[in-house]
This record gives sequence, structure tokens and C-alpha cells, in this order.
Amino acid sequence: MPQAMATEIERQCEAIESCYEFTLSYAARGLAGGDGSDAGRQLRDHLTRAAAAMRGLARSCAETLEQEQLAPAEKYGAFFEVIKRDAEGAIAAVELVLAQPSIGSQMIDNLNASIHLRALLADLFLVTEILDARRTHVADGVAEAR
Repeated sequence: MPQAMATEIERQCEAIESCYEFTLSYAARGLAGGDGSDAGRQLRDHLTRAAAAMRGLARSCAETLEQEQLAPAEKYGAFFEVIKRDAEGAIAAVELVLAQPSIGSQMIDNLNASIHLRALLADLFLVTEILDARRTHVADGVAEAR
């Protein structure tokens, strides 16, 4: 896999996973709302970056499929469509939360429990594991050929 594409997908996954980790700690704080607090600003920043990363996933997946000539293409393409759908649901949930004037821990706990966000996270864990395994397999093949 070209490093540029791997980096783009990994950057997007990292932003989404980092947001999820932050929201878990935010939810555990029991805050009524984080309007002007440091935690509230950090929360909004994490959610905004995660939503932007989610919006870029479909493009990155399509580019990776084409550039890497992933095979069987129909299997990768079908799963990348699942990622796209799950990302759309997760974006809607995150943007709904961001539209609120005050975001408390309970709201974030409910966001974290959302099937849309959980499905997307599971998709990303699976696809990054597969892409990492492909990279390792290719690297091992190159090393054996030497």
C-alpha cells in the first residue's frame, strides 16, 4: 500500500478513535454541561475533527481500492460501502450533538452507546487490521524474495 494512502486512512481512523477515547473519559466525569470549560472546548474539538475524518473515509476507501488494486475488488468495495453508510450515520449523530448549546456527560454517554458510532468503530478496526496484515504480507514476500 502506498504510504500516502495508508497515512490518510490511518489519520482518519486515529481522529475518530481519539475522539471516542476522549468522549469515554468525558462521559465518566458526570458533567452537566461543558459549555465554556476546557473539557467542553476539547470535546467540541475532538467531535469536529472526528466528523471531518468520517466525511473523508468514503473518498479514502475508494482511492485505496483503486490505487492498491485490492482483490477481490468486489469484496473490498462492498465493505467500503458499509463503512460509508456507517460513517454517514455516525456523522449525523456527532453533528446533532455538536449542534447543542450544552453537551453534558449523559449526552456523550448516549452518543458513545449509539449503534452508528459503534458500528463505524468496529468497521475501522476491521479494515485497519486487514490493511496492516496486507502490508505485513507484502513486506514478508519482499523479504523472502531477497
